[in-house]
Amino acid sequence: METDVFLADCPARTTLDLVAGTWSVVVVFALREGPMRHAELLERIGGISKKVLTQTLRRLEGSGLVRRRAIRSAPPGAEYALTSLGESLVEPVTVLARWAEQHAEQVATARDGAP
Repeated sequence: METDVFLADCPARTTLDLVAGTWSVVVVFALREGPMRHAELLERIGGISKKVLTQTLRRLEGSGLVRRRAIRSAPPGAEYALTSLGESLVEPVTVLARWAEQHAEQVATARDGAP
């Protein structure tokens, strides 16, 4: 099946929208280290609110990238892990994250209008 990301109804475009979001990339990048509870992810990912993390995890779970496992403990909770599909996203996300780290200063300089 051939796709054309320039078409409004292209399935690849919908997928790009999901995985290209800042929080989706950061959550996948965090979960590459292994399963984590919600509180661990909140602690690991600076600047994300509980609500946004929950929404992001639900979107990733609904798309088959993340698996949620209920934990019977006191207090009860859940653990999140990448599925095999989610694990297949780790390499491209890692490349993107490394690129962002290497070029953050140049992008900031350009954004500020400096030559």
